Amino acid sequence: MIHWDNPGVMAVAGVATARYQTIGGSLFMDHEVATAQHMTERYLLHELDSAAREEFEDHYFNCPECAADVQAAALLMEEIEDGVLMDRQLKPVPVPPRPLPRWLAWLRPAFVVPVMATMLAVIGYQNLVTYPRMARELNSPQVLPWALVNLDTYGSEGPTITPQPRQPFLLFVRTPPGGGYSKYTADLYNPAGKLEWSVTFAIPASSEQDQWPLQVPGANRDAGRYKLKVRGITASGESKDVGQTSFELQIQK
Repeated sequence: MIHWDNPGVMAVAGVATARYQTIGGSLFMDHEVATAQHMTERYLLHELDSAAREEFEDHYFNCPECAADVQAAALLMEEIEDGVLMDRQLKPVPVPPRPLPRWLAWLRPAFVVPVMATMLAVIGYQNLVTYPRMARELNSPQVLPWALVNLDTYGSEGPTITPQPRQPFLLFVRTPPGGGYSKYTADLYNPAGKLEWSVTFAIPASSEQDQWPLQVPGANRDAGRYKLKVRGITASGESKDVGQTSFELQIQK
């Protein structure tokens, strides 16, 4: 305790310059000073010199808040030294689940489970039914539907081919003689006028053949009139239109 007639600002050894208040004609450390200078912690850690320690003791005997802080901090330090806190099992604080971004909303179980079940069913059907059937068809001899088409008959409507659903068929393409091409490129267009596929095949230099078998692979095609355009490619790489033809595709039911 410091006896002084008027309150003011002063310094005590170990305590930064701060305000004091008058109680009964004596000066006592102000509570705001004790809080700002962390006097409770420094007192318990023995960081104050004797004069500052005596001043703080005079203060917290008259300050209920600082007295409660000293008591609580002292109890905490005692429990830490005794290892009590290390033995306590802390209960985890429940964390609410974070919502998935909108683009990951389809990963919710209510949606994923039916989708996965459908995918497994499709994969199982392909492995057990579709692929074995395709293997049998590829390894078994079969007579394919076919048609002869002439590239030099622009006005002809062309023949009709009637394959089974997804069954391949043959086109015997007859090219005009005397072309002198080393390669041909054939483009097949569906009834909607969209290019379905394109293939390039080489011609032996010594060959005098003018008719070439072209297998059209099986696919889920629509019935209608298809158009075949053929371009010849010379040895120098020049491409020229050779001709075109068409045929009517009818799917067996």
